Amino acid sequence: MKLDDVAIKFEALGNPTRLKIYRALVRAGEAGMPVGRLQEQLKIAPSTLSHHLKTLIAAGLIRQEREATTLNCHANYDVMRSLMGYMVSECCADAVELKDSRTAA
Repeated sequence: MKLDDVAIKFEALGNPTRLKIYRALVRAGEAGMPVGRLQEQLKIAPSTLSHHLKTLIAAGLIRQEREATTLNCHANYDVMRSLMGYMVSECCADAVELKDSRTAA
């Protein structure tokens, strides 16, 4: 995952309302959640929810599928795992260099 892609995803999650939406969808599991239920659960106005969903979709964090008259939202778990994997892979990457520079001084 490229740094710019990571930044876009974290920027999308940097809004408290979008983070609540994403968390609810992650908690919902693979089945996802209908937009109406998401709206009721989080008590978000329809236009506000739509605006935030568009941002999360554009960042690739969620996807929507229409099933008859119901629009279901799903967390994109592959993207979530990639994002978390990127951060974990960066953990302590420079720790050895810092330790070496301290002992050299």
